[in-house]
Amino acid sequence: MQRLIQRWTADARAYLRRRLHVPLFRRARRKEDWFRDPQRALASRLLLSFRAYRLYLPAAVSSRNGLPLLVMLHGCKQDAGVFAEGTRMNELAERHDFIVLYPEQSRRANPFGCWNWFDPAALTGTGEAAAIARIVRRVVKRYPVDPTRVYITGMSAGGAMACVLANCYGTLFAACAVHSGLMYRAATSPSAALTAMRMGSLNSATRTARQTGLTSPSAAAFVPTLVIHGDRDETVNPVNADQIIEQTRTLAEYESVPPKPLIESAERRIASSRRAYRLRDYARDGRIVLRKIIIEGLGHAWSGGDERHPFNDSKGPDASQLIWDFLREFRRLPGEKSTVMRPRRFSLSAIWNRLS
Repeated sequence: MQRLIQRWTADARAYLRRRLHVPLFRRARRKEDWFRDPQRALASRLLLSFRAYRLYLPAAVSSRNGLPLLVMLHGCKQDAGVFAEGTRMNELAERHDFIVLYPEQSRRANPFGCWNWFDPAALTGTGEAAAIARIVRRVVKRYPVDPTRVYITGMSAGGAMACVLANCYGTLFAACAVHSGLMYRAATSPSAALTAMRMGSLNSATRTARQTGLTSPSAAAFVPTLVIHGDRDETVNPVNADQIIEQTRTLAEYESVPPKPLIESAERRIASSRRAYRLRDYARDGRIVLRKIIIEGLGHAWSGGDERHPFNDSKGPDASQLIWDFLREFRRLPGEKSTVMRPRRFSLSAIWNRLS
Protein backbone atom coordinates (compact mmCIF):
# COMPACT_ATOMS: atom_id res chain seq x y z
CA MET A 1 0.00 0.00 0.00
CA GLN A 2 2.87 2.36 0.82
CA ARG A 3 4.46 1.76 -2.60
CA LEU A 4 1.14 2.39 -4.31
CA ILE A 5 0.75 5.72 -2.50
CA GLN A 6 4.31 6.69 -3.46
CA ARG A 7 3.62 5.92 -7.12
CA TRP A 8 0.38 7.93 -7.07
CA THR A 9 2.22 10.83 -5.44
CA ALA A 10 4.95 10.74 -8.12
CA ASP A 11 2.34 10.73 -10.88
CA ALA A 12 0.50 13.63 -9.25
CA ARG A 13 3.73 15.63 -9.07
CA ALA A 14 4.51 14.96 -12.74
CA TYR A 15 0.96 15.92 -13.72
CA LEU A 16 1.07 19.19 -11.75
CA ARG A 17 4.52 20.12 -13.05
CA ARG A 18 3.31 19.65 -16.61
CA ARG A 19 0.19 21.75 -16.02
CA LEU A 20 1.69 24.49 -13.88
CA HIS A 21 5.18 24.55 -15.42
CA VAL A 22 6.82 25.00 -12.03
CA PRO A 23 9.04 22.54 -10.15
CA LEU A 24 7.37 21.11 -7.04
CA PHE A 25 8.99 19.71 -3.92
CA ARG A 26 12.50 20.49 -5.21
CA ARG A 27 15.39 22.01 -3.41
CA ALA A 28 17.02 25.03 -5.04
CA ARG A 29 20.02 24.24 -7.19
CA ARG A 30 22.38 26.23 -9.29
CA LYS A 31 21.80 25.78 -13.01
CA GLU A 32 25.37 24.62 -13.55
CA ASP A 33 24.80 21.74 -11.13
CA TRP A 34 22.21 20.11 -13.38
CA PHE A 35 24.33 19.24 -16.41
CA ARG A 36 27.80 17.95 -15.58
CA ASP A 37 30.78 19.10 -17.65
CA PRO A 38 32.29 16.51 -20.01
CA GLN A 39 33.90 13.67 -18.08
CA ARG A 40 37.03 11.86 -19.33
CA ALA A 41 37.55 14.59 -21.92
CA LEU A 42 41.35 14.46 -21.57
CA ALA A 43 41.44 10.66 -21.79
CA SER A 44 39.28 10.73 -24.93
CA ARG A 45 41.78 13.08 -26.58
CA LEU A 46 44.77 10.95 -25.65
CA LEU A 47 43.37 7.43 -25.96
CA LEU A 48 41.21 6.24 -28.85
CA SER A 49 39.64 3.57 -26.64
CA PHE A 50 38.03 6.20 -24.36
CA ARG A 51 35.12 8.54 -24.97
CA ALA A 52 34.04 11.65 -23.07
CA TYR A 53 30.52 11.95 -21.75
CA ARG A 54 28.14 14.39 -20.08
CA LEU A 55 25.58 13.54 -17.44
CA TYR A 56 22.32 15.19 -16.46
CA LEU A 57 21.20 14.61 -12.87
CA PRO A 58 17.63 15.65 -12.00
CA ALA A 59 16.91 17.22 -8.63
CA ALA A 60 15.34 13.94 -7.48
CA VAL A 61 18.78 12.32 -7.48
CA SER A 62 19.45 13.93 -4.10
CA SER A 63 16.47 12.32 -2.41
CA ARG A 64 15.81 9.09 -4.28
CA ASN A 65 17.76 5.99 -5.20
CA GLY A 66 17.33 3.77 -8.19
CA LEU A 67 16.45 6.27 -10.92
CA PRO A 68 16.17 5.15 -14.55
CA LEU A 69 19.10 5.91 -16.87
CA LEU A 70 18.66 7.00 -20.50
CA VAL A 71 21.72 6.82 -22.77
CA MET A 72 21.56 9.35 -25.63
CA LEU A 73 23.83 8.95 -28.68
CA HIS A 74 24.14 12.07 -30.86
CA GLY A 75 24.32 12.21 -34.63
CA CYS A 76 26.98 13.54 -37.01
CA LYS A 77 28.08 17.18 -36.66
CA GLN A 78 26.72 17.21 -33.11
CA ASP A 79 28.16 16.84 -29.63
CA ALA A 80 26.63 15.97 -26.26
CA GLY A 81 25.70 19.56 -25.37
CA VAL A 82 24.06 20.37 -28.71
CA PHE A 83 22.16 17.07 -28.69
CA ALA A 84 20.86 17.71 -25.19
CA GLU A 85 19.65 21.22 -26.07
CA GLY A 86 18.14 20.18 -29.38
CA THR A 87 16.14 17.23 -28.02
CA ARG A 88 15.22 18.99 -24.76
CA MET A 89 15.66 15.61 -23.07
CA ASN A 90 17.05 17.18 -19.88
CA GLU A 91 13.80 19.09 -19.36
CA LEU A 92 11.87 15.84 -19.74
CA ALA A 93 14.25 14.10 -17.32
CA GLU A 94 13.58 16.77 -14.70
CA ARG A 95 9.82 16.27 -15.03
CA HIS A 96 9.94 12.48 -14.94
CA ASP A 97 12.94 11.91 -12.65
CA PHE A 98 15.50 10.01 -14.73
CA ILE A 99 19.22 10.45 -15.35
CA VAL A 100 20.50 11.16 -18.87
CA LEU A 101 23.92 10.05 -20.12
CA TYR A 102 25.39 11.60 -23.27
CA PRO A 103 28.50 9.79 -24.57
CA GLU A 104 30.44 12.00 -26.99
CA GLN A 105 32.32 10.91 -30.08
CA SER A 106 35.97 11.91 -30.44
CA ARG A 107 36.86 14.05 -33.46
CA ARG A 108 40.04 12.01 -33.68
CA ALA A 109 37.96 8.90 -34.28
CA ASN A 110 35.68 10.65 -36.78
CA PRO A 111 36.24 14.22 -38.03
CA PHE A 112 32.48 14.77 -38.43
CA GLY A 113 31.68 13.55 -34.95
CA CYS A 114 29.81 10.50 -36.29
CA TRP A 115 29.73 7.25 -34.38
CA ASN A 116 31.46 4.58 -36.48
CA TRP A 117 28.51 2.17 -36.37
CA PHE A 118 29.78 0.36 -39.48
CA ASP A 119 33.24 -0.40 -38.06
CA PRO A 120 33.82 -4.20 -37.91
CA ALA A 121 35.24 -3.87 -34.39
CA ALA A 122 32.10 -2.14 -33.11
CA LEU A 123 29.89 -4.74 -34.80
CA THR A 124 31.54 -7.47 -32.73
CA GLY A 125 31.03 -5.56 -29.47
CA THR A 126 34.55 -4.14 -29.22
CA GLY A 127 35.86 -0.74 -30.34
CA GLU A 128 33.43 2.13 -29.86
CA ALA A 129 30.61 -0.17 -28.76
CA ALA A 130 32.75 -1.42 -25.88
CA ALA A 131 33.78 2.15 -25.00
CA ILE A 132 30.13 3.22 -24.70
CA ALA A 133 29.23 0.10 -22.70
CA ARG A 134 32.08 0.87 -20.27
CA ILE A 135 30.71 4.37 -19.74
CA VAL A 136 27.22 3.01 -19.08
CA ARG A 137 28.50 0.50 -16.52
CA ARG A 138 30.64 3.19 -14.88
CA VAL A 139 27.64 5.50 -14.46
CA VAL A 140 25.41 2.68 -13.18
CA LYS A 141 28.05 1.86 -10.57
CA ARG A 142 28.83 5.44 -9.44
CA TYR A 143 25.36 7.02 -9.42
CA PRO A 144 21.96 6.03 -7.97
CA VAL A 145 20.81 4.17 -11.08
CA ASP A 146 18.30 1.33 -11.16
CA PRO A 147 20.18 -1.29 -13.27
CA THR A 148 16.89 -2.85 -14.38
CA ARG A 149 15.86 0.41 -16.07
CA VAL A 150 18.74 1.35 -18.38
CA TYR A 151 17.61 2.51 -21.82
CA ILE A 152 19.39 3.62 -24.98
CA THR A 153 18.39 5.85 -27.87
CA GLY A 154 20.13 7.68 -30.68
CA MET A 155 19.69 9.88 -33.73
CA SER A 156 21.06 9.07 -37.22
CA ALA A 157 24.57 7.64 -36.72
CA GLY A 158 23.77 7.55 -33.01
CA GLY A 159 20.61 5.59 -33.80
CA ALA A 160 22.62 3.10 -35.82
CA MET A 161 25.07 2.77 -32.93
CA ALA A 162 22.14 2.26 -30.54
CA CYS A 163 21.18 -0.75 -32.68
CA VAL A 164 24.74 -2.03 -32.37
CA LEU A 165 24.64 -1.71 -28.57
CA ALA A 166 21.20 -3.36 -28.38
CA ASN A 167 22.47 -6.34 -30.36
CA CYS A 168 25.93 -6.69 -28.79
CA TYR A 169 25.01 -5.72 -25.20
CA GLY A 170 21.33 -6.63 -25.10
CA THR A 171 21.40 -7.78 -21.49
CA LEU A 172 22.54 -4.29 -20.44
CA PHE A 173 19.47 -2.46 -21.76
CA ALA A 174 15.77 -2.78 -20.98
CA ALA A 175 14.60 -1.03 -24.17
CA CYS A 176 15.87 0.95 -27.16
CA ALA A 177 14.67 3.80 -29.41
CA VAL A 178 16.10 4.64 -32.84
CA HIS A 179 15.40 7.99 -34.51
CA SER A 180 16.36 8.18 -38.21
CA GLY A 181 18.87 5.36 -37.88
CA LEU A 182 19.94 2.11 -39.54
CA MET A 183 19.80 -1.53 -38.52
CA TYR A 184 22.60 -3.55 -36.95
CA ARG A 185 25.14 -4.69 -39.58
CA ALA A 186 23.56 -2.48 -42.23
CA ALA A 187 27.13 -1.89 -43.46
CA THR A 188 30.70 -2.91 -42.65
CA SER A 189 32.61 -0.12 -44.42
CA PRO A 190 32.26 3.64 -45.03
CA SER A 191 31.26 3.15 -48.68
CA ALA A 192 28.67 0.52 -47.77
CA ALA A 193 27.38 2.85 -45.04
CA LEU A 194 26.73 5.61 -47.60
CA THR A 195 24.91 3.13 -49.82
CA ALA A 196 22.75 1.94 -46.92
CA MET A 197 21.90 5.50 -45.99
CA ARG A 198 20.81 6.33 -49.54
CA MET A 199 18.85 3.16 -50.43
CA GLY A 200 18.79 0.84 -47.44
CA SER A 201 21.14 -1.98 -46.51
CA LEU A 202 22.02 -4.65 -49.05
CA ASN A 203 22.20 -7.15 -46.19
CA SER A 204 19.17 -9.19 -45.22
CA ALA A 205 17.59 -8.00 -41.97
CA THR A 206 16.26 -11.48 -41.20
CA ARG A 207 19.56 -13.23 -41.86
CA THR A 208 21.59 -10.80 -39.75
CA ALA A 209 19.14 -11.27 -36.86
CA ARG A 210 19.51 -15.05 -37.02
CA GLN A 211 23.30 -14.79 -37.23
CA THR A 212 23.31 -12.57 -34.15
CA GLY A 213 21.41 -15.17 -32.18
CA LEU A 214 23.75 -17.96 -33.29
CA THR A 215 27.11 -16.18 -32.90
CA SER A 216 26.50 -14.35 -29.60
CA PRO A 217 23.62 -16.03 -27.76
CA SER A 218 24.67 -14.59 -24.40
CA ALA A 219 24.50 -10.99 -25.66
CA ALA A 220 21.70 -11.39 -28.20
CA ALA A 221 18.88 -10.70 -25.80
CA PHE A 222 15.82 -9.20 -27.42
CA VAL A 223 15.52 -5.49 -26.65
CA PRO A 224 12.06 -3.90 -27.08
CA THR A 225 12.47 -1.15 -29.66
CA LEU A 226 10.78 2.01 -30.88
CA VAL A 227 11.66 3.18 -34.39
CA ILE A 228 10.94 6.79 -35.46
CA HIS A 229 11.64 8.09 -38.97
CA GLY A 230 10.55 10.94 -41.22
CA ASP A 231 9.00 10.02 -44.56
CA ARG A 232 10.85 12.93 -46.23
CA ASP A 233 14.28 11.98 -44.92
CA GLU A 234 16.75 12.42 -47.78
CA THR A 235 19.84 11.62 -45.69
CA VAL A 236 18.81 8.23 -44.28
CA ASN A 237 16.23 6.57 -46.52
CA PRO A 238 13.03 5.67 -44.61
CA VAL A 239 13.36 2.09 -45.86
CA ASN A 240 15.94 1.72 -43.09
CA ALA A 241 13.12 2.00 -40.52
CA ASP A 242 11.44 -1.03 -42.11
CA GLN A 243 14.71 -2.94 -41.98
CA ILE A 244 15.18 -2.21 -38.27
CA ILE A 245 11.64 -3.43 -37.61
CA GLU A 246 12.18 -6.61 -39.63
CA GLN A 247 15.48 -7.37 -37.91
CA THR A 248 14.21 -6.70 -34.40
CA ARG A 249 11.00 -8.62 -35.06
CA THR A 250 12.96 -11.66 -36.21
CA LEU A 251 15.18 -11.55 -33.13
CA ALA A 252 12.09 -11.32 -30.91
CA GLU A 253 10.39 -14.26 -32.60
CA TYR A 254 13.42 -16.54 -32.48
CA GLU A 255 14.02 -15.76 -28.82
CA SER A 256 11.16 -18.17 -28.07
CA VAL A 257 11.48 -21.93 -28.53
CA PRO A 258 9.74 -22.77 -30.76
CA PRO A 259 9.73 -19.39 -32.55
CA LYS A 260 6.65 -17.35 -31.68
CA PRO A 261 5.58 -14.65 -34.15
CA LEU A 262 4.69 -11.16 -33.00
CA ILE A 263 1.15 -9.96 -33.63
CA GLU A 264 1.11 -6.95 -35.95
CA SER A 265 -1.53 -4.26 -35.46
CA ALA A 266 -3.29 -2.25 -38.13
CA GLU A 267 -1.59 1.06 -38.93
CA ARG A 268 -3.11 4.11 -37.26
CA ARG A 269 -2.75 7.70 -38.44
CA ILE A 270 -2.48 10.18 -35.58
CA ALA A 271 -2.78 13.93 -36.11
CA SER A 272 -1.69 15.27 -32.72
CA SER A 273 0.52 18.16 -33.86
CA ARG A 274 1.41 20.15 -36.96
CA ARG A 275 2.75 16.89 -38.38
CA ALA A 276 0.67 13.72 -38.42
CA TYR A 277 2.31 10.34 -37.98
CA ARG A 278 1.53 6.71 -38.77
CA LEU A 279 1.92 4.20 -35.94
CA ARG A 280 2.10 0.40 -36.05
CA ASP A 281 2.60 -1.89 -33.03
CA TYR A 282 3.90 -5.43 -32.68
CA ALA A 283 2.84 -7.39 -29.61
CA ARG A 284 3.80 -10.58 -27.81
CA ASP A 285 1.38 -12.12 -25.33
CA GLY A 286 -0.73 -8.99 -25.51
CA ARG A 287 2.16 -6.63 -24.69
CA ILE A 288 3.60 -4.16 -27.20
CA VAL A 289 7.34 -4.82 -27.60
CA LEU A 290 8.02 -3.18 -30.96
CA ARG A 291 6.66 0.05 -32.42
CA LYS A 292 7.17 1.96 -35.67
CA ILE A 293 6.32 5.65 -36.08
CA ILE A 294 6.61 7.31 -39.49
CA ILE A 295 6.22 11.09 -39.31
CA GLU A 296 4.72 12.74 -42.37
CA GLY A 297 6.70 15.58 -43.89
CA LEU A 298 9.69 15.19 -41.54
CA GLY A 299 13.18 15.27 -43.01
CA HIS A 300 16.42 14.23 -41.33
CA ALA A 301 15.76 15.90 -37.99
CA TRP A 302 14.72 15.20 -34.40
CA SER A 303 10.96 15.63 -34.32
CA GLY A 304 9.80 18.33 -31.90
CA GLY A 305 13.36 19.53 -31.33
CA ASP A 306 14.81 23.01 -30.88
CA GLU A 307 15.40 24.48 -34.34
CA ARG A 308 18.12 26.79 -33.04
CA HIS A 309 20.31 23.72 -33.53
CA PRO A 310 20.71 21.80 -36.81
CA PHE A 311 18.90 18.50 -37.38
CA ASN A 312 15.89 19.52 -35.30
CA ASP A 313 12.31 20.16 -36.41
CA SER A 314 10.00 22.01 -34.02
CA LYS A 315 6.72 21.06 -35.72
CA GLY A 316 6.43 17.83 -33.77
CA PRO A 317 5.27 15.42 -32.65
CA ASP A 318 7.57 15.47 -29.62
CA ALA A 319 9.94 12.56 -30.23
CA SER A 320 11.50 12.87 -26.78
CA GLN A 321 8.11 12.36 -25.09
CA LEU A 322 7.17 9.52 -27.46
CA ILE A 323 10.47 7.81 -26.71
CA TRP A 324 10.21 8.11 -22.94
CA ASP A 325 6.58 6.97 -22.91
CA PHE A 326 7.66 3.79 -24.71
CA LEU A 327 10.93 3.05 -22.91
CA ARG A 328 9.68 3.55 -19.37
CA GLU A 329 7.34 0.55 -19.66
CA PHE A 330 10.20 -1.98 -19.60
CA ARG A 331 12.60 -3.48 -17.09
CA ARG A 332 15.34 -6.07 -17.50
CA LEU A 333 15.89 -8.26 -14.48
CA PRO A 334 19.51 -9.21 -13.66
CA GLY A 335 20.69 -12.24 -15.61
CA GLU A 336 17.53 -12.41 -17.73
CA LYS A 337 17.48 -12.28 -21.53
CA SER A 338 13.82 -11.22 -21.60
CA THR A 339 12.42 -7.92 -20.39
CA VAL A 340 9.34 -7.51 -18.24
CA MET A 341 6.66 -4.86 -18.45
CA ARG A 342 5.97 -2.49 -15.60
CA PRO A 343 2.77 -3.42 -13.78
CA ARG A 344 -0.26 -1.57 -15.07
CA ARG A 345 -1.25 1.08 -12.55
CA PHE A 346 -3.30 4.19 -12.06
CA SER A 347 -1.44 7.14 -13.58
CA LEU A 348 -2.53 10.77 -13.67
CA SER A 349 0.20 11.61 -16.18
CA ALA A 350 -0.84 8.77 -18.51
CA ILE A 351 -4.48 9.86 -18.33
CA TRP A 352 -3.49 13.44 -19.17
CA ASN A 353 -1.35 12.26 -22.14
CA ARG A 354 -4.31 10.27 -23.50
CA LEU A 355 -6.68 13.22 -23.10
CA SER A 356 -4.17 15.51 -24.81
